[in-house]
Amino acid sequence: MNLSGKKALVTGAARGIGRGCALELARAGADVVINDLRRSDLAESAAAEIRALGRHSDIVEGDVFTRGGCEQVFARALESLGRIDILVSNPARNMRALVLEYDRQAFEQVIQATLIGGFHMGQLAARHMAKRGGGGKIIFISSVHTWISFARNVAYNAAKAGLNHMAFTMANELTRHRINVNVIEPGWIDTPGEHETFGSAALAEAGAQLPWGRLGTPADIGKAAVFLASDDADYVTGTALLVDGGIRFRGATE
Repeated sequence: MNLSGKKALVTGAARGIGRGCALELARAGADVVINDLRRSDLAESAAAEIRALGRHSDIVEGDVFTRGGCEQVFARALESLGRIDILVSNPARNMRALVLEYDRQAFEQVIQATLIGGFHMGQLAARHMAKRGGGGKIIFISSVHTWISFARNVAYNAAKAGLNHMAFTMANELTRHRINVNVIEPGWIDTPGEHETFGSAALAEAGAQLPWGRLGTPADIGKAAVFLASDDADYVTGTALLVDGGIRFRGATE
C-alpha cells in the first residue's frame, strides 16, 4: 500500500483520529496538508512528525463546519499541494443529552458540523478530482454509532447514519470519474476527546471489557484509511469499513 507521490488533505488532523490518519498516510508515502480550526502546538507537532518522515506538510487553519470555511481550507490546501488525490473528511461535533431534554439548537449544530460539513468538503474534493481527471479517493470518518443507537446521542447517531448514505450516493454518482468514495466506522477509540468526556481511569476499565480487550487507537483508523486510499482498494467504492474491535458484539457473546 504505497502512497508515494500522492497528495492528501485531512481535516480535523491536529489530534485524535484525524491525526492518526494524517500520520499513517505520510508513513505510506503521501504528502499531507493537515487542517484544524486554528494553528496550535498539536497541529505544529503533527506537521513536524510528517516532515520528519520526509514528506511535505502544511497546516491550514479553517472551520470545516461551514461552506465558506471548507472553500477556504480546500483552496489553501491546493496552493500547498498543487492537487489533491486523497481527502479524509473528519468533521464532527457531539453534544450528549436525553431526547426529552435535547436542545433544538444543539441538535442543528451537530447535524451541521458532522453531516453538512462533510458534504461541503466532499463536494469540493469531488469537483476538483472530476475536473482534473485521473480519479481520486474520498474517505469519510463515520462511526459505529450508525449501527448502535447509543442513548444520549440522538443528533450524532442521526448525523453519522446520514453521512454513510450520503457517501454511498456520492460513490454511485462518481464511478464515471473513477473516484472511490468510502466510509470508515470507528468503534471506541482512545482519543483526547474521549479522555476529556469519560476520564482516563474509566476508559482503561472500559477498554479491558471490550471484545478485543482494548480501545482502538487513531493508528488503527489511519491504517484503514491508507488501505482505502491505496491502489489495493481500486475496486472498493460505496462501502463502510467497520473498525471496531468487535464492539458491536458486546452483550451478544456467550
